[in-house]
Amino acid sequence: MVIQKGSTKVGFGVRLRFTISQHSRDEPLIRKIRDYLGCGYLLDNSKFPAVYIDIAKYSDILNIIIPFFNKYTLHGTKRLDFQDFCKVAELMENKAHLTHEGLKQIEEIQRFMNKGRDPVGS
Repeated sequence: MVIQKGSTKVGFGVRLRFTISQHSRDEPLIRKIRDYLGCGYLLDNSKFPAVYIDIAKYSDILNIIIPFFNKYTLHGTKRLDFQDFCKVAELMENKAHLTHEGLKQIEEIQRFMNKGRDPVGS
């Protein structure tokens, strides 16, 4: 998820972004995942031997990514991060990201996602 300066009433915009990464030797696997999902772009990283699927199209996130991971449940902290990701998607669907209060909610959710979250069980 990205929060950046924008031309909205609150001065910032919110953009969901879903990324899967693997070591570059697993590029064929990443390609198969992208082809299976039917969305996203393949990217590589010049600093690390890694390849990514990057999905930022809002409709793909709502119609493909969220239903997929609701059906095939993640575990551990990834599950918690996904639940937060879905909360932000719901806030955006309800246009809350266009208000100061909604943006504040999204910032709070983002603060604890990924590396900001304590590992499960600790």
